[in-house]
Amino acid sequence: MLMIKKKATTGIRRIINAGGYSINGFTAAFKHEAAFRQELAFALVLMPIAIWFGETNIERAILVASLLLVLIVELMNTAIEATVDRIGPEQHALSGRAKDVASAAVLLSLVNVVIIWAIIFLT
Repeated sequence: MLMIKKKATTGIRRIINAGGYSINGFTAAFKHEAAFRQELAFALVLMPIAIWFGETNIERAILVASLLLVLIVELMNTAIEATVDRIGPEQHALSGRAKDVASAAVLLSLVNVVIIWAIIFLT
């Protein structure tokens, strides 16, 4: 069997394509995931507070980064859930474990926000 290799996209076209895929992913998460919308709203409310009340640029960066981390982890959780659901609707211990572990990662990212914000604003 003869395999025809598709030419890889390179340069600026690759960057433009990647940006489009990223926008598609962000849009899909916003459209289909209530948790992502809630966490995004949470971040959009807290980011100005972080910038306004952070005393140094390092504090501001850490506060904002902690909020962005929640969104990043939620996007990964969404990707894992979609992949597991795509494989099939039947119950399987490994599928459940993958979803539970991804959910635990989101929880830890939220705990991370609470700890960072408490350390910066309560000390």
